[in-house]
Amino acid sequence: MASTIDAAEAGFFGALASDWWDPKGSSAMLHRINPLRLRYIRDATVARGADPRTRHLLAGTTALDVGCGAGLLTEPLARMGAAVTGIDAAPENIAAATAHAAAGGLNVAYRCVPVEVLAREGVAFDLVTCMEVVEHVADRAAFLASLRTLTADTGLLIMSTPNRTALSYATVIVGAERITRSIPRGAHDWRKFVTPQELTAELAIAGFRVTDTTGLTWRPGFGRPGTGFVLGRDMSVNYYLTAVPAK
Repeated sequence: MASTIDAAEAGFFGALASDWWDPKGSSAMLHRINPLRLRYIRDATVARGADPRTRHLLAGTTALDVGCGAGLLTEPLARMGAAVTGIDAAPENIAAATAHAAAGGLNVAYRCVPVEVLAREGVAFDLVTCMEVVEHVADRAAFLASLRTLTADTGLLIMSTPNRTALSYATVIVGAERITRSIPRGAHDWRKFVTPQELTAELAIAGFRVTDTTGLTWRPGFGRPGTGFVLGRDMSVNYYLTAVPAK
């Protein structure tokens, strides 16, 4: 199987590991949207039968966070009750994630391993999350095929990624990276962004069926206090999706 890791991308994000948990640092944008990520995950699991009244919504399940960085999403999944594994291509990120989880008394299994290597180990998870990762991989088809292997037949895949539109270029590349510097400059290659239609088709080839797509947009004065980010129908800049193994 072809390698899915882009070494340059892994090196870029590994260099940011030291301040990943700083809400005003290089990952500030991720801190701002993380509550919406968790809301989307919560809603998706409730839609599949999880009890919305329980604090530990994912109790009794296994979860895999692909491209976990320093664990910004991985740790909340553990707090929601899941037995969580986090993987990342950058060893610096895994070191930072491991240290932060230990300091917080959380039991998270972190590994620096490509998805295709983990997939060959024969493990599968009830929930697989892959947030803002697919646009950074070297071989998208191989990456998605590995995600299918890692998703249990009764499991759920949740992804997010930027759309490839003129507006996403203006917003992410020009606005966020070059003007406001709210995202580290050079973090994205717009040509590797993927549209919802493309990703849906590619997931179908990999053996998934997409069950929902929801947009993430920024609107001043809306959303969680202080963020302006909202979930809705507008997928022109960024979007989330859920998928299940095709029958």
